[in-house]
Amino acid sequence: MNISAASQAAGLPVKTVRYYADIGLVQAPSRSDAGYRTYDDASVRKLVFIRRSREFGFSIDECRELLSLYQDQDRNSAEVKRIASRRLEEIEQKQRELQSLHDELAHLVKTCRGDDRPDCPIIDYLG
Repeated sequence: MNISAASQAAGLPVKTVRYYADIGLVQAPSRSDAGYRTYDDASVRKLVFIRRSREFGFSIDECRELLSLYQDQDRNSAEVKRIASRRLEEIEQKQRELQSLHDELAHLVKTCRGDDRPDCPIIDYLG
Protein backbone atom coordinates (compact mmCIF):
# COMPACT_ATOMS: atom_id res chain seq x y z
CA MET A 1 0.00 0.00 0.00
CA ASN A 2 1.15 3.55 -0.55
CA ILE A 3 2.18 5.91 2.23
CA SER A 4 -1.24 7.56 2.36
CA ALA A 5 -3.04 4.26 2.91
CA ALA A 6 -0.42 3.12 5.43
CA SER A 7 -0.70 6.35 7.39
CA GLN A 8 -4.48 6.07 7.47
CA ALA A 9 -4.33 2.43 8.58
CA ALA A 10 -1.83 3.30 11.33
CA GLY A 11 -3.71 6.40 12.47
CA LEU A 12 -0.78 8.72 11.74
CA PRO A 13 -0.29 11.72 9.47
CA VAL A 14 1.64 11.04 6.26
CA LYS A 15 4.28 13.52 7.40
CA THR A 16 4.85 11.50 10.60
CA VAL A 17 5.16 8.21 8.68
CA ARG A 18 7.68 9.84 6.37
CA TYR A 19 9.59 11.21 9.37
CA TYR A 20 9.70 7.79 11.04
CA ALA A 21 11.02 6.32 7.80
CA ASP A 22 13.59 9.10 7.41
CA ILE A 23 15.02 8.50 10.90
CA GLY A 24 15.05 4.74 10.37
CA LEU A 25 12.41 3.92 12.96
CA VAL A 26 10.36 2.06 10.37
CA GLN A 27 11.19 1.41 6.77
CA ALA A 28 9.07 0.90 3.73
CA PRO A 29 9.91 -2.63 2.60
CA SER A 30 9.91 -1.63 -1.05
CA ARG A 31 9.38 1.14 -3.55
CA SER A 32 7.06 1.25 -6.51
CA ASP A 33 8.33 1.54 -10.09
CA ALA A 34 7.78 5.29 -9.75
CA GLY A 35 9.98 5.36 -6.62
CA TYR A 36 7.19 5.80 -4.09
CA ARG A 37 7.43 4.04 -0.75
CA THR A 38 5.13 1.06 -0.34
CA TYR A 39 4.19 -0.48 2.98
CA ASP A 40 3.04 -3.98 3.85
CA ASP A 41 0.94 -5.13 6.80
CA ALA A 42 4.02 -5.75 8.96
CA SER A 43 5.15 -2.16 8.43
CA VAL A 44 1.71 -0.85 9.34
CA ARG A 45 1.75 -2.96 12.54
CA LYS A 46 5.11 -1.37 13.41
CA LEU A 47 3.66 2.08 12.77
CA VAL A 48 0.71 1.31 15.05
CA PHE A 49 3.15 0.04 17.69
CA ILE A 50 5.13 3.28 17.46
CA ARG A 51 1.96 5.41 17.58
CA ARG A 52 0.79 3.64 20.72
CA SER A 53 4.23 3.92 22.28
CA ARG A 54 4.32 7.65 21.55
CA GLU A 55 0.84 8.04 23.07
CA PHE A 56 2.35 6.75 26.34
CA GLY A 57 5.03 9.41 26.00
CA PHE A 58 7.94 7.17 25.11
CA SER A 59 10.74 9.06 23.40
CA ILE A 60 11.88 8.22 19.88
CA ASP A 61 14.91 6.40 21.32
CA GLU A 62 12.68 4.45 23.71
CA CYS A 63 10.36 3.61 20.81
CA ARG A 64 13.36 2.38 18.86
CA GLU A 65 14.36 0.18 21.80
CA LEU A 66 10.82 -1.11 22.33
CA LEU A 67 10.41 -1.78 18.61
CA SER A 68 13.62 -3.77 18.65
CA LEU A 69 12.29 -5.83 21.55
CA TYR A 70 8.92 -6.20 19.78
CA GLN A 71 10.67 -7.75 16.79
CA ASP A 72 12.90 -10.01 18.93
CA GLN A 73 11.07 -13.24 19.69
CA ASP A 74 13.87 -14.17 22.13
CA ARG A 75 13.42 -10.94 24.08
CA ASN A 76 13.55 -10.77 27.82
CA SER A 77 10.31 -9.27 29.15
CA ALA A 78 12.28 -7.86 32.09
CA GLU A 79 13.86 -5.37 29.70
CA VAL A 80 10.46 -4.28 28.40
CA LYS A 81 9.21 -3.92 31.97
CA ARG A 82 12.27 -1.85 32.90
CA ILE A 83 11.59 0.63 30.09
CA ALA A 84 7.88 0.84 30.88
CA SER A 85 8.52 1.15 34.62
CA ARG A 86 10.89 4.04 34.04
CA ARG A 87 8.24 5.82 31.95
CA LEU A 88 5.62 5.12 34.62
CA GLU A 89 7.85 6.74 37.24
CA GLU A 90 8.20 9.82 35.00
CA ILE A 91 4.41 10.01 34.62
CA GLU A 92 3.90 9.67 38.37
CA GLN A 93 6.44 12.44 39.02
CA LYS A 94 4.63 14.69 36.56
CA GLN A 95 1.33 13.87 38.28
CA ARG A 96 2.80 14.93 41.63
CA GLU A 97 4.05 18.18 40.10
CA LEU A 98 0.67 18.87 38.51
CA GLN A 99 -1.15 18.06 41.75
CA SER A 100 1.07 20.52 43.60
CA LEU A 101 0.35 23.21 41.00
CA HIS A 102 -3.34 22.40 41.20
CA ASP A 103 -3.43 22.66 44.96
CA GLU A 104 -1.52 25.93 45.02
CA LEU A 105 -3.63 27.54 42.31
CA ALA A 106 -6.88 26.24 43.86
CA HIS A 107 -5.87 27.87 47.15
CA LEU A 108 -5.16 31.18 45.40
CA VAL A 109 -8.46 31.07 43.52
CA LYS A 110 -10.32 30.28 46.73
CA THR A 111 -8.73 33.16 48.63
CA CYS A 112 -9.37 35.70 45.87
CA ARG A 113 -12.60 37.57 46.46
CA GLY A 114 -13.15 38.15 42.75
CA ASP A 115 -14.96 41.42 43.32
CA ASP A 116 -14.48 45.02 42.18
CA ARG A 117 -11.63 45.66 44.62
CA PRO A 118 -8.07 45.76 43.26
CA ASP A 119 -6.46 43.55 45.91
CA CYS A 120 -5.93 40.01 44.65
CA PRO A 121 -3.87 37.21 46.22
CA ILE A 122 -3.30 35.69 42.76
CA ILE A 123 -1.67 38.87 41.45
CA ASP A 124 0.23 39.27 44.74
CA TYR A 125 1.61 35.74 44.45
CA LEU A 126 2.59 36.11 40.82
CA GLY A 127 4.25 39.47 41.48
